[in-house]
Amino acid sequence: MVSCRICTLRELVAIVCGLLTTVVLGLGIWRSVVRIQRGNVVAPSTTPIEFCRNGGTWNNGRCICPDEWKGLRCTHINFCNDSSYQNFTFEKIAAGRYGSSIELCEKNTPNAGSPKATRLCNLTEDGEIVLEDANIGNCSENLETLENKIEHISKLSDNISTEAQILTSDAAKLTADNITAATNVVSQLFNASRNATSEAKKTAVTTVSQLLDASENVFQQAAVLDEDNTFKTLIEQMETYSLTLDNKSVVEPNVAVHSVTLSPTDTEGSSSVLFSVLKGSSNSLTDDSTMINTGVDTLNPSEQTELQILVSTKQNIDKYGFVVYQNNKLFQSKTFTTASDFSQRIISSKTNEIQREQDVSVEMVFSPKYNQTEFQLHSYACVFWNLSKNDWDTYGCKKTQKFDGFLHCSCNHTTNFAVLMSFQRKYKYPKSLDILSSVGCALSIAGLVLTIIFQVATRKGRKTSVTWVLVNLCTSMLIFNLLFVFGIENSNKNIQMSDHNIQNSYSANEMLSRDTVDISNPTCTAVAAFLHYFLLVTFAWTGLSSAQLFFLLIWTMKPLPHHFILYISLIGWGVPAIVVGLTLGIIYSQNKDNFPWELKYRQEEICWLAGPEGTDVKNSPLLWSFLLPVTIVLISNVIIFVIITVKVLWKNKQNLTSTKKVSYMKKIVSTLSIAVVFGITWLLAYFMLIGNEDLRIIFTWVFCVFNTTQGLQIFIFYTVRTKIFQREASKVLKSLSSSAGRVKSLPSMTPLRLRLRVYNMIRSVPALNERFRLLEQPFYAEEMFISHSEEASVSE
Repeated sequence: MVSCRICTLRELVAIVCGLLTTVVLGLGIWRSVVRIQRGNVVAPSTTPIEFCRNGGTWNNGRCICPDEWKGLRCTHINFCNDSSYQNFTFEKIAAGRYGSSIELCEKNTPNAGSPKATRLCNLTEDGEIVLEDANIGNCSENLETLENKIEHISKLSDNISTEAQILTSDAAKLTADNITAATNVVSQLFNASRNATSEAKKTAVTTVSQLLDASENVFQQAAVLDEDNTFKTLIEQMETYSLTLDNKSVVEPNVAVHSVTLSPTDTEGSSSVLFSVLKGSSNSLTDDSTMINTGVDTLNPSEQTELQILVSTKQNIDKYGFVVYQNNKLFQSKTFTTASDFSQRIISSKTNEIQREQDVSVEMVFSPKYNQTEFQLHSYACVFWNLSKNDWDTYGCKKTQKFDGFLHCSCNHTTNFAVLMSFQRKYKYPKSLDILSSVGCALSIAGLVLTIIFQVATRKGRKTSVTWVLVNLCTSMLIFNLLFVFGIENSNKNIQMSDHNIQNSYSANEMLSRDTVDISNPTCTAVAAFLHYFLLVTFAWTGLSSAQLFFLLIWTMKPLPHHFILYISLIGWGVPAIVVGLTLGIIYSQNKDNFPWELKYRQEEICWLAGPEGTDVKNSPLLWSFLLPVTIVLISNVIIFVIITVKVLWKNKQNLTSTKKVSYMKKIVSTLSIAVVFGITWLLAYFMLIGNEDLRIIFTWVFCVFNTTQGLQIFIFYTVRTKIFQREASKVLKSLSSSAGRVKSLPSMTPLRLRLRVYNMIRSVPALNERFRLLEQPFYAEEMFISHSEEASVSE
């Protein structure tokens, strides 16, 4: 009876485990199929596929075209084809820009590597694209030698301006020294005391536009080297130059200069000028993208307005000057740092008279220009460039509250204005754990708790070192699963930033410190660090488990090292702590000035290690502090697993009799039990790097199934299958079944006594005794069965 009940227990456990595994695997396969089917369905889009042609990108409701194309869908040609001029060859040139010749200055010349000539692809007032004659440079000249000719600008202004334009035509090759030298040259070209020609000044505007194509990092380096304040001088000279064009304009891709001269009748009493910058099909400024209106009293922005400024004065002012910079590279701030590549246009306004603060009014509107699918406007400040501090300032400027989608500012003076904006990234926070992950983690947590309790309670009957390793492995895995279930989600996902929050900040025009804002969450950082630590501890103990089994099974004749438990405890819990501590310390020391620095360590979407940013894989903490050590552990575990499997588990021992040979089923179970403790299933994570999306989804869910249930697998292989657990479980089930048997046997005694009385009564009547004689044998048989059952229960 006992052996039968033990078999029944084993069958019951096998059935339950099989059903649980089948359910979890079924959920995984079902979710994989659903994800694949969803992946094959293209989500509806408001923009037709390939709506923007020729490299154009759809951004904020319109196509942003490259410089070579224009139009609604970037289908209109906006370039000059390949051409040649004298002995120089030019490739395709975008309209409004200069193209460099293929021929470069020789290596033995001061200007080695620079183009020998440039050619303008001009866009006439009639909209016709025309190639101008090439400007031929001098390979013996460079920007440093041009600086030495500043004193001769009045005589050589055209030559110097042309050479500066040629030398700055390839912005990608410009260095910080080139930037400062070119800035110094062109600022002196605009200086009225130098008497440069108007054509030289116009070419200098082109040079400034080309300089603004250089990288932000180069400008930051140049600002550090700029001891003579050449940036400041250039800004001042550009303002002055904007008053000298007499109702004309000079428009380049990155700079536009406009001048307005009013007639005496327009300046009686007061005057106002409205300057507008309109949205175009590209990010470059064109003649069509700027507009001047006089005699306008209010701002009138439309959907096509990107920037608008209204200057009103109470004095008889007859000249107004405006300068638009496509970006803020000339305005290197020490208080406002930029981390994004959003275009920050600067607008300068100037009059030919010095006004008192109460006599001038400047109103502006800015249309925020940023990627609205990835970022959301968090706050902004109305500022001007304070030339005395050489930085942004809010003095005399304030925000104006209007709810029309534009950012409104007003100031009581004229200078270079801007709107400093801070943005909050729209993180794609994942949904809560699905049913598959929740069920798997719940089963693992329950299995790990039961395994720890069982191993500790029955530790006297087994090897101390084996129990210690398994208990530590289960403990670290249990803590990791609890942190994963209850802490992996970032609580910031519940904080929603709305436009209403932005409008509430109108009253305070406070200076901003950076252009991106992230909400700090120290709790999420702590959870990420603990997840990092306990997962490394888990892998450390899988490695120690493999090393221990290698000592016990392969080096069977060699005892374990002295103080083995102490050594493995220090390694299992200490080494991961060192890795996590070093990672946090290095990241903090390198990014402590950035807020929040912890986003260099963890992700914002979930409380886990940050992945590589773009192609910057080598600086990813996920690679160095997790993937690398885990890969080393897994490789060693796989090697030891193969050795143990071949030399111990699946080795055929010929000296054993047929009755003692291990069955294939037991070999398979033993192999799986070791694979679970060694963490071999984590190798599935590397298959998730496959380029095929469908295969990656399948491996993702298979990985999820096997690793979220790792604790359950340990419970099955190292607790349920042990003889101690089966013996104790059989006792519990036997006591429960015997208790249930006694309860069921109580009601059956009443009919038995009743039948005894009826039988005695029948025997007392002779006439009935003969007729019911057949009842006598079954009665005795039943009575004997009852007695034997009671004896068996007592003996057991």
